[in-house]
Amino acid sequence: MKIGLLGHGTVGSGVRKIVDEKNTKEISQLEISKILVRYEKDITDNRMTVDIHDIVDDSEIDVVVECIGGDEPAFSYVKAALFNGKHVVTSNKKMLVNHLEELLELARTRGVSLKYEAACGGGIPWMSNLDRTKRIDDIQSFRGIFNGTTNYILSKMSDEGSEFAVALKEAQACGYAEFDPSDDIDGMDTAYKVVLSSCKGFGVLANVGDIDIYGIRHISARDIAYACEHGYVCKLIGSGVKSSSTVSGTVIPTFIPKQNIFATIPANFNAIKSDSKTLGKMTYVGQGAGSYPTAHAVVQDLIDLVLHQDTEVSTGVSICVDNMSRVSSFYVRSANLNRMEEVIEERVDEDTCITKRMSFVELASVMKILEDDAVFVAEVMHDCK
Repeated sequence: MKIGLLGHGTVGSGVRKIVDEKNTKEISQLEISKILVRYEKDITDNRMTVDIHDIVDDSEIDVVVECIGGDEPAFSYVKAALFNGKHVVTSNKKMLVNHLEELLELARTRGVSLKYEAACGGGIPWMSNLDRTKRIDDIQSFRGIFNGTTNYILSKMSDEGSEFAVALKEAQACGYAEFDPSDDIDGMDTAYKVVLSSCKGFGVLANVGDIDIYGIRHISARDIAYACEHGYVCKLIGSGVKSSSTVSGTVIPTFIPKQNIFATIPANFNAIKSDSKTLGKMTYVGQGAGSYPTAHAVVQDLIDLVLHQDTEVSTGVSICVDNMSRVSSFYVRSANLNRMEEVIEERVDEDTCITKRMSFVELASVMKILEDDAVFVAEVMHDCK
């Protein structure tokens, strides 16, 4: 199988190294024919080109691997590849979520596959295991730590008492956080993965704008200390729940009991749990990002194509996210706490409280009343499930 590789950065270079080394008989069936780089000065291999048409218009190339990242030009390149009858493997969650329905439909009509194991969970075989599970049973829910950057930051704050800004700088120095970490710390990266997991696990196409998203940008050492003193560890959790007629989707910092497996996940690791009737709860733990873990997932998709496994494209059913049934209590810190007196269950401090149990829809209404751009919110998990 001949491959056109788009991008030769962190993930793309990892894919190239794994395929070129040909360590297994399966990988020996793969060949990278051409590699797209951005500038002429980046050309260090005779397979490299700066012209996308050298790849998408090459009739000998069977599959295009997109590792550019971002929305454009990645979307245009992937769309052209699918239209020209080439399979596509991508690690680009943002581009996928923004155009998922269109790309899945295009792949279906052109008789090719769109595979994205690497877009969610890095090296964890999360998406493929959702596929395998739902061959036998409906997946009822999933939840987990989907973002290694925020887990690293929260681990530093919990283990060393660091303030958020200090932990973020360390994450950037280690290469875990981008120069602009907004997608990570504001919860968007996790939200993209909730959408993709819902598509794969529930067979639905959810709008990322319908997901209730709360990030960690405004977390402080005070919040971490409160969690620790009360037997909790703070983690950024993405989750999805399917009922008979609706799907819920949330991203929120969560105070998790220390006995829970998620509370033990260190540094930049990911951990994701699914729940189904016959299999029960299954948890997957591993490296959620990085060159080789993500490249490993990309190459797994390529091998599936070579072996003609899991190549069917399911377009999913569009559905509105409904978080009214998701009920919990919440830790809220805000300078305007007096505006939400009627929903306060317990005062922790002058500017901090634990709310009465309420739905995520009701929580969103409280946030509008607070009108506080620096508010910090966390869900309080009372059990260890």
